[in-house]
Amino acid sequence: MINAIDMTNASGDFARVRRIVKTDEFSSVFRLRPVQRTAHFVLYARPTALEHARLGVVAAKRFAPRAATRNAIKRVTREVFRQSTLINVDCIVRLSKPVNSKAGPATTAQLKRELRVEILRLFASQKIPVEPAS
Repeated sequence: MINAIDMTNASGDFARVRRIVKTDEFSSVFRLRPVQRTAHFVLYARPTALEHARLGVVAAKRFAPRAATRNAIKRVTREVFRQSTLINVDCIVRLSKPVNSKAGPATTAQLKRELRVEILRLFASQKIPVEPAS
C-alpha cells in the first residue's frame, strides 16, 4: 500500500507526483508557446489543476554530447525546481543550444554555475507573487 503524500508541503522533495513522466503530458505542454528563453534553455509552462508544480527536463544528446553533461543539467534543474516556490504549473525545461563540445571537459564548476543562473531566471517567471508587507 502506498502512503499518501502531503502535496501542499514545500519540503523540497522530487517525488514522482512532482515529475512529468508520460509522453502525452510532455506533448500537451510542448504544444504551447515557450514562456521564457535564456541563452541555452527554453521553458514551456502550462497551468494545472494540481496542488503542486511538476517538472520535466529534456536534454538532447545533440546539444550535450556527453551523458555526464546531460545528467549535470538535469541535476541542477531539479535542484533549482525543488528550492523554488512555483505556482501550480507543469514546467518543461528544454536544452535548446549546445552547452559544451566533446573537446572540453564534460562538466566544470563554472558550467554548473552558469546553468544554475540561467535556470533560476527561467523559474523566476513562474514564481508565486509575494504580497508586500503592510
